[in-house]
Amino acid sequence: MKLYHWLMELLFPRKCVLCGAILEPGQTDLCKNCRIEAPDYANRKTKLQFLDSFTAVWYYEGNVRRSILRYKFYHARALAPAYGRLLAMKLLQQHPEGFDLLTWVPVSRLRRLTRGYDQVSLIARAVGRELGMTPVPLLKKVRHNRPQSGLHDPAQRRANVLGVYRVREGQALSGKRILLLDDVLTTGATAGEAARVLLTAGAKEVHCAAVAAARK
Repeated sequence: MKLYHWLMELLFPRKCVLCGAILEPGQTDLCKNCRIEAPDYANRKTKLQFLDSFTAVWYYEGNVRRSILRYKFYHARALAPAYGRLLAMKLLQQHPEGFDLLTWVPVSRLRRLTRGYDQVSLIARAVGRELGMTPVPLLKKVRHNRPQSGLHDPAQRRANVLGVYRVREGQALSGKRILLLDDVLTTGATAGEAARVLLTAGAKEVHCAAVAAARK
């Protein structure tokens, strides 16, 4: 077994989730430079509409942005477990009391078919493993809207996601404290709309967490 692990490390060395550098023995997920230089997200008191709180691991810039773009658009699915571990650590620090339900912001059926996977659901599975929770698909995307990344005005982003989510049938959300995951939080329009739908269905609180968030 030791020989097997040695061969796997030789053939497929573990790499930094952000810059891609080969990790040294004892390092997990991040190289020394990225642990020091990655722009850690500073929790703010500013509230976003319909969200009781939000947090992220990093700001969406530099190697963080390049890493997430590889993950979303260049089939780098192997990054999901590392994202999940790092996000779970942040959540345990911010919310030691835990949550009733873990879910995520889903992509449309068309985007899942063209991309080959729902990138946030993979992160949700990884976070769930660390938190001891099973992710539940509470939301369904019922309309394939324009990508939010192509819209820069906050009002346009809010209008673009209005009415695109629906709570799946048979979900009992009354009084539940929900953790909603996303990959990137920019203006909060997407997460806010998803939270609005969950609150309308009876949820008590909706807390959002993402791998990265815009600095503004």
